[in-house]
Amino acid sequence: MDYYFLTQLKNSTFANALLKTKEALQKEGFGVLTEIDMKATLKNKLDVDFHNYKILGACNPSLAYEALNAEDKIGTMLPCNVILQEKEQNFIEIAAVDPAASMKAVNNEALIKIAETVREKLKKVIENISV
Repeated sequence: MDYYFLTQLKNSTFANALLKTKEALQKEGFGVLTEIDMKATLKNKLDVDFHNYKILGACNPSLAYEALNAEDKIGTMLPCNVILQEKEQNFIEIAAVDPAASMKAVNNEALIKIAETVREKLKKVIENISV
């Protein structure tokens, strides 16, 4: 089982891919809680050059609330991460975590059902970006 969903955008700028990703997340009820710029962080901390790479911490508040009520330590696995990376100019990979894959480690049926709902929403996010 893969632990992520993936799409690729060709002939797209990184900024445009980021905008499309945020719009697709919003359409499925997710907000972006965190945005980590790995390129800037690695340059600042290690003085190394790295390609465009952002990690978005996405959260669907109502589903997060359900998950926290089902398993109070599940916050260790939140939010759901979505990454964008540009290894080649104007060729952007976008991947989202499959929460159902990671939540199987927690033996809680209620949580697994919630994770499957989040999974379907994140799959739609990735599918909608490539449209």
